[in-house]
Amino acid sequence: MKRVSFELEFIFRASPTILYKFLSTPNCLIRWFCDEVDITADVYTFNWNGSEEVAHLLDDIEDERLKFRWEDADSPEEYLEFRLKKSPVTAETIMEITDFCDEDEVEEQSQLWTSQMEHLRRVTGG
Repeated sequence: MKRVSFELEFIFRASPTILYKFLSTPNCLIRWFCDEVDITADVYTFNWNGSEEVAHLLDDIEDERLKFRWEDADSPEEYLEFRLKKSPVTAETIMEITDFCDEDEVEEQSQLWTSQMEHLRRVTGG
């Protein structure tokens, strides 16, 4: 099956600084993204229900962007990226996510990210 990238956009009332913290620190990641996480230098080891996934941090601009490559990615061009910016009109934070999946799984993965972002919105207060 062909792998494709997809992008999603979510609006938050929480500031980029708060969201960045929830994307980059163990204590916050376990509140919305995974069961456990260990961060050693630029290597993030995530655990979900006993299943471990390792991601390498490729880019980190505080309060703006985090970009990861999964160790078991199908292609070296695949990545997971979170971009944060303030809306000049509403002053809300816009989070853009780029991820990759099989061509026939885009809808399912989009729904998963939407669910995760709703959870993140609850724990960040907006």
